[in-house]
Amino acid sequence: MPRTKRIQRAKAAQAPISTPPSRDNFAAGDIISFIRQSAPSLSPSEQRVAAALLADVEFAIHSSNAELARRARVSEPTVTRFSRSVGCRGVRELKVRLAQAMAVGRIYVEPPPHVGTDLARPALWRSVFQEIRRAIAAAEEGLRKEDIEQAAEAISRCSKLAAFGVGGGSTLAAAEVQNRFFRLGVAVSHASDPRLMRMIAATLGRDDVVIAISTTGAAIEVIEAASIAKQYGCLIVAITKPQSRLASIADIALGMYVPEAPDALKPTASRYAVLAAIDLLAASTAYCKPLEAQARMRRIKYELLKGTDGDSNGPLGD
Repeated sequence: MPRTKRIQRAKAAQAPISTPPSRDNFAAGDIISFIRQSAPSLSPSEQRVAAALLADVEFAIHSSNAELARRARVSEPTVTRFSRSVGCRGVRELKVRLAQAMAVGRIYVEPPPHVGTDLARPALWRSVFQEIRRAIAAAEEGLRKEDIEQAAEAISRCSKLAAFGVGGGSTLAAAEVQNRFFRLGVAVSHASDPRLMRMIAATLGRDDVVIAISTTGAAIEVIEAASIAKQYGCLIVAITKPQSRLASIADIALGMYVPEAPDALKPTASRYAVLAAIDLLAASTAYCKPLEAQARMRRIKYELLKGTDGDSNGPLGD
C-alpha cells in the first residue's frame, strides 16, 4: 500500500466518529409534543397507537399493554415498537414520561370544551365573561378593607413606590401600578427583570413601599426582591394568594385566589382580580389626600385637552 494512503487511513481511524442525535435525547423532555411531531414518520400501525394515546392520555398511562393495543386496533408488539420509536426503552418508560408530561394538568392535553360548530361560540363568549365576573368577585370577597386602608396610607406617605412582578399577568399589573399611581404624585417605578428588581430593592429604605405581585405567591424572583427591600426597612405590600410564600414575608398581604379556568385557550381571568385590587388601592390612596390628588388630575386633564378636540368627559389619558 502506498505510504500516502496508509497515512490517510491512520488519520481517519483517529478522527472522532460523528453520530446523529439519538431519539432518546428528543423524547427525554416533552414526550407528548414529541409524539405529535413524530406521528407522520411512524408506520401506519404505530400511527394508530399515537392517535389512541393522544386521544386519551390518562387511559394510556393507566391501561395495560393489551388494553392500549385493543383500543388502537394493533398487536401488543406494535405498542412496544411504538414506545421504542418515540425514544423510550419500553412501554413502562413511555407511561412514566406520559405521567410527567401530564403534570401540567388535563386542560392542556384534553380537547378544549368549546371546539366544534358555531353553536359553541355563544357558550364561549358567556364563559369568558363568567370567568371575569368570578375573578372580580373573588377579589371583592378576599380583600379586607383594613388592609387596603393601611397600605394606602403607607403609600400616600412614602418617598418611593416600586412595583415588582414577573411573567405575563403580573408584569402587566406591575406596569399598571405605575400607570395608576404616578398621577397621584407618587414617585413610582416598576420592574420585571429579576436583576433590575434586586437592584431597585437594594436602594429602598424605611420611607419606601414595594407592591409585590404574584397570583401564585411562588414567584421566586419577586420573593427575593421583596425580601431584599424588606431587610433595608421597606414596607412590603403583596397582592397574592393567601398563605403563600410571598404573603408570609409581606407586611400587608392583599390576599385573593382565583382558580385556573378549565379551558387552556381562554385568557387567565385572575389578572382582573389583580387589576381590581390595584384600582381599589389607588383610589384609597387618592382619598388619603383628596384635594391634592384632584389638583394633579386636573392638571393632567388640562394638558391633554389643550389644543385638541378631546372630550372632557372621557377617561383620563384614554
